[in-house]
Amino acid sequence: MSNSVELKNPKLNGMSSDYLYHIAINVANTADTSDLQRQFGDVKVLCLGGTSSRMRDLAIYLRQIVGVSDTGEPVDLAVAGHRYAVYKVGPVLCVSHGVGSSTFSVVLHELLKLVKYAKCQDPKFIRIGTCGGVGVQPGTVVVTKDAYNGYLRNEHEIPILGKRVVRPASFPDDLIKDILAYGNQSGDTFETISANTMSTDCFYEGQGRTDGAICEYDDAAKMEFLQKCHKLGIRNIEMEATMFASMTQKVGVKAADVCVTLLNRLNGDQVEITPETKAEYEHRPFLIIGRYIQGLLSK
Repeated sequence: MSNSVELKNPKLNGMSSDYLYHIAINVANTADTSDLQRQFGDVKVLCLGGTSSRMRDLAIYLRQIVGVSDTGEPVDLAVAGHRYAVYKVGPVLCVSHGVGSSTFSVVLHELLKLVKYAKCQDPKFIRIGTCGGVGVQPGTVVVTKDAYNGYLRNEHEIPILGKRVVRPASFPDDLIKDILAYGNQSGDTFETISANTMSTDCFYEGQGRTDGAICEYDDAAKMEFLQKCHKLGIRNIEMEATMFASMTQKVGVKAADVCVTLLNRLNGDQVEITPETKAEYEHRPFLIIGRYIQGLLSK
């Protein structure tokens, strides 16, 4: 039984070619994608993160886990696109997505089309990133359940053809459980939890910060808002989860959002940890997802 990706756009079937512009991959003949199948058809996991440098580091880290002996500089397969970085490590793609849902959605559309044309079987999309915590210790790894927007609604809204379109924004329970099984292991010095996430369109005002270029509310209003988030089971804040959850849920691919908190927003707005501590925190999702990938490939 095939578990190939089927997208929600019947018009793709009428296209003789498809240029994935932002990642510089040309599907010259959609009726014969054998070249793409040879190059990408073995992909089982797509790891997505904000910066190209983080995805390069992840690609190097995953080599030993997936049994790739290459010790050279990772090759960016999307370098000609000048926007995103794409590294392939065995059956894993490590892809940068920029900051926020708008830049992420562009590359996500094209990656979803890529796995369709390459006939990847049941690929998992996993975002790895940093975030602000809400009532949790800095360094906590949060695996998102439901994603809330800046209105504190468990949904993603997008204007399409001048109309407001609302879609649900939740991640699949089975993948969450699979990933959590590789957290909180002996030797871990941090906690891995599953909780709700708020995803905003603005890093400063949208997240109730008081350290941006504009702020028209006081500390009391800010704290009231953050406490309301906490009561909804929200334990972290970032800028991609609602779009990511809704799009992958819409097309029916498995996805997860795994982020490490750099601060507790109930205690302030500034990231005050040292660069060394920040680097160690950023490595924590690598550990969890590395274990998950190792387990997945052993099946």
